Amino acid sequence: MGIIVWLIVGGVVGWLASIIMRTDAQQGILLNVIVGIVGALLAGFIISPMLGIGTINKGVSVGTFLVSLGGAIILLAIVNLFRRGSVR
Repeated sequence: MGIIVWLIVGGVVGWLASIIMRTDAQQGILLNVIVGIVGALLAGFIISPMLGIGTINKGVSVGTFLVSLGGAIILLAIVNLFRRGSVR
């Protein structure tokens, strides 16, 4: 059941992050899911311990969703930085 939650939340988080970073037209559904999952994973390792907020594994809440969204946005900013030379 956990993998289904990761896919659904990852897809939504990746989609919202791509809209915020204005890369939605460049990526499809699969890349949105991958960005969301990897961003949530990075946020779980880096941002969650600093803020004291749990990860999606412990349940989906507003805090865990926002931490995952922040991780996905940071991931897209890093990808844009290497791809274009600017964050946009």
